[in-house]
Amino acid sequence: MTSFKVERFPFDANQVKAWGSVDPRHRNWPVVYVMNNKREVYVGESLNVEGRMRQHLESDSKRSLQSVRVVLDDTFNKSACLDLESFLIRMFHGDGSRQVLNLNAGITDAEYYDREKYNKTFRQIFEELRTQEELFQRTIPQIVNSDLFKLSPFKALNHDQASAVNDIFEGFFSDLESGVDNSVVVEGNPGTGKTVIAIYMLKLLEDIRRHDSEEPLDIDSIFSDYFTPGHAELLESLRFAIVVPQQSLRDSIAKVFKLTPGLHKNMVLTPFQVGESTEPFDLLVVDEAHRLNQRANQAAGPLNKKFIEINEKLFGWDDPQTTQLDWIRKQSRHSILMLDVNQTVRPADLPATKTREIAARARTAGRLYPLQTQMRISADKDYVGYIRSVLSDNPPTTPDNFGNYDLRLFTDLGEMRRELQKREEVCGLSRLVAGYAWPWKSKKDKSAFDIELDGQQMRWNSTTTDWINSPKSVDEVGSIHTVQGYDLNYVGVIIGNDLGYDPVARELIFDRTNYHDKKGRENNPKLGITYSDADLLEYVKNIYSVLLTRGIQGTYVYVCDTALRERLQEFV
Repeated sequence: MTSFKVERFPFDANQVKAWGSVDPRHRNWPVVYVMNNKREVYVGESLNVEGRMRQHLESDSKRSLQSVRVVLDDTFNKSACLDLESFLIRMFHGDGSRQVLNLNAGITDAEYYDREKYNKTFRQIFEELRTQEELFQRTIPQIVNSDLFKLSPFKALNHDQASAVNDIFEGFFSDLESGVDNSVVVEGNPGTGKTVIAIYMLKLLEDIRRHDSEEPLDIDSIFSDYFTPGHAELLESLRFAIVVPQQSLRDSIAKVFKLTPGLHKNMVLTPFQVGESTEPFDLLVVDEAHRLNQRANQAAGPLNKKFIEINEKLFGWDDPQTTQLDWIRKQSRHSILMLDVNQTVRPADLPATKTREIAARARTAGRLYPLQTQMRISADKDYVGYIRSVLSDNPPTTPDNFGNYDLRLFTDLGEMRRELQKREEVCGLSRLVAGYAWPWKSKKDKSAFDIELDGQQMRWNSTTTDWINSPKSVDEVGSIHTVQGYDLNYVGVIIGNDLGYDPVARELIFDRTNYHDKKGRENNPKLGITYSDADLLEYVKNIYSVLLTRGIQGTYVYVCDTALRERLQEFV
């Protein structure tokens, strides 16, 4: 039996006056409330909700809201209310049916007594708000699996994420005050939340800039000290944007920005849009900065011409050594680069020597912020480090155990697909991916199968934009270009014959004849670079490292090369 109740009131001055007589807890008890109209929603918590409503009635940003739901529970305390408030804010933003008016600095994820018990109550409260009050359009599993939720700026930051953001902001505002231009690097493995804090920082900066100093600040966080008229004045006329090299991830982030007050989809840019801009930027946050391009043959012919034109516009001549990172530096006073030196997957990407140099320079300047805590993968040990070690020249000496994390090696591809389908039916977001070891026949011939293997016939992704959430994705195979930067609940990885193992030399080997990403093996005559098999092996190992670290709850593996399969059986 539930202990809570949800009361509904019109949001007007006359109703607020009558609240105290309805229930004394409206004046002296921790509660959570939801205010909304058809387009907007605001979630708050208070020990005196009647008094809080009087304050909201004076607020320009809340005046257009029409209804209030008050969640009352005799067992509520301050910690539980802060947790419920954060939970509902995340759910509303992930649902996407209304714009969330809250600041993101107040989102918490603190432990407290009996939290697990309260979490069950929170889910019941959500269901009542969804079914009885019709405030949500989607269920919790649907919301949690959505890009709007996974890429939301309303995330509760962990300790090292929050520390990094705070340190970056201290340096950024200090640089603004002194007039110094600067660049910082946030470095982290897959799943440490680089994209999350990139989005979080832009939302936080916009909240600081837009905050009305006359309105009480209803948050208590390490970022509260930035909500001052002085900080708002420093940000008043600044131009911000986020740069995302990959199209699929860029489109997903643009959808998040479109539904977030203070942010706009036009703030999400390609590197080419940055280079072409006639106005400089005050701050550019670059997600997946390792995927910025050096001068190389681009994916589309017109982009090669555009690369030359941007170089000439920005630097006066077309220097082939100039990279898209140079565009970022030229076009912005400040930049924040989200970086993982082990996620370069094509020769056109910034070379590993360059990304390591960037990280080393930032470290020397005291502007390198490492992220350590794994936020994606539900393993009790360093799964990402283990996978990278397995794919390295110095593999582990003994296999490791990752507790409840579901890591399995299959010798029957059909069985792996059936197991993955079971996971899809239970928790969703379970997808099959592969290395680019088969040509993309179905791109031109929709009836053709791309991958015919072990009695299975499969096709590559039919779309390159938001493939994971597309209707056909459950029956297709995604490539590195559709999943890098995304989370899955379960991932099935086919390691093709582009990667093999030499048991005599005891080393991984690359097979060029079975690697069909044309841009992934293309030489660079403009820079005089010819890529050897050893060079391309490093890119292919990085690709499989990325694919094998997408799954939150589990990773299933099928290996084509017999010798490599036997080797991996020692570790998986």
